[in-house]
Amino acid sequence: MSAHAAPQPVTATPDADEPRRPWTVFALMIAAQFMVVLDVSVVNVALPSISRSLQLSSGDYQWTISAYVLLSGGLLLLGGRVADLVDRRRAFLAGVGLFTVASLVSGLAQTPLTLILSRAAQGAGAALLTPAALSIVMTAYAGRQRQTALAVWGTVGSLGIAAGVLFGGALTSGLGWRAVFFINVPIGVAVVVGTLRAVARGTGRRGALRGLDVPGALLLVTGLLSLVLGIEWTRSAGWDAPRTWLVLAAAAVLLTGFARTERRAVDPLVPPATWRVRSLVSASVVMAGVTGAVVGAIFLSSLYLQTVVGASAVVAGLEFLPLAAAITVSAAIASKLIGHVGPRVLILVGLVVMAGGALLLASRAGGTSYVADVLPGFLLVGAGVGPMFVAIAVAAMSDVPVEHSGLASGLMMTGHEIGAALGVAALTAIAGDLATSAGLVDGYGRAFVATAGALAVLFVLTLVAVPGGRPAHGHVAHHH
Repeated sequence: MSAHAAPQPVTATPDADEPRRPWTVFALMIAAQFMVVLDVSVVNVALPSISRSLQLSSGDYQWTISAYVLLSGGLLLLGGRVADLVDRRRAFLAGVGLFTVASLVSGLAQTPLTLILSRAAQGAGAALLTPAALSIVMTAYAGRQRQTALAVWGTVGSLGIAAGVLFGGALTSGLGWRAVFFINVPIGVAVVVGTLRAVARGTGRRGALRGLDVPGALLLVTGLLSLVLGIEWTRSAGWDAPRTWLVLAAAAVLLTGFARTERRAVDPLVPPATWRVRSLVSASVVMAGVTGAVVGAIFLSSLYLQTVVGASAVVAGLEFLPLAAAITVSAAIASKLIGHVGPRVLILVGLVVMAGGALLLASRAGGTSYVADVLPGFLLVGAGVGPMFVAIAVAAMSDVPVEHSGLASGLMMTGHEIGAALGVAALTAIAGDLATSAGLVDGYGRAFVATAGALAVLFVLTLVAVPGGRPAHGHVAHHH
């Protein structure tokens, strides 16, 4: 639906799996999505405790995060196609079920390998439930209500990342690190029960998955895994190590193979017409960059607060509260403004503010005062992130027809997840030694200068590629 079209009545085109109780269903979808986004960062604060308990190596450290976001990001397009082709409700329930069981296994893990594999399974569940959830939301609303729903969805995306650090600290300190995984189990069960009651059963289409591009999905996942492994090895083995170049070359071959497979596939993961939806493609690229910057920043800051500033896990979690509050307030303001100024203006302003916060954090690296050295940068980063995730969600989905909403949301959230994986990998590679206090201080400054540079590149890209129009008057209503 075009962002410039007149608002439609809320009686959208009837769909076999259209929700019966839109606002109840919206709450269920938001709860599931919040759980998924939360899981990217909730583990960050628990990592030192997990490391002591399971004796994680430096590589295990990063892969505990990357296994989740890579499988989630790599399979999101496949999940989006499944939701569009078969049945949104069934895809959503399968995703929540897998995510919940994998969370239980993560909480019970006794070895690093078990934890990393169960985190990968969590990511696969997230890849199935996320596009199905947003697709259900798209069919539940039309006109201004749909724009409101998308704005709230975008807010959840940004807030969940910051809130995860707070919850991670509280749960780790109060109940132990296993609680950060166990907490998903009752939430997942409640979402499944609620969905069975509130969302109408879909008709399903027999044989609809027969032509699904599974080889393309496998090439994409293995290519991205190789890329992140290569970036991680630049830190541990160096740029000149043969294995670093070997795995980066493998990533290039696999991702090129994905592109070629897509052109030949009868039913490709991403139909060619999708790449011509400029608002969706450009917003998804910006989403990747912004998410990489914020998740990488939270990852490094969590280590910095506990190692250099000397905060405990629970105190470090509480010290992220102002960041979460800045995201919440700025996102709420952005959802009111977006109908008047359009998404591109909000993205550009957000990038400038966030870059300012990154440079402020870089300039204070080595300082051991949270209030003087960390808090001001956190407030600026949060104030920049909030409007961007709201605006990116609206920009990406504004020109997408409902029947392709699963795929489109999959593409946008692929940017979110892959950005998170590459952001953590790239910033840890730039930072270098994270095991000692002195190494972390040096790396912290370098990483945030690089973050500001990356945000400057995204500013130029947004200016050139993201459409500059604004939604019709009244298109974005107040939050419900």
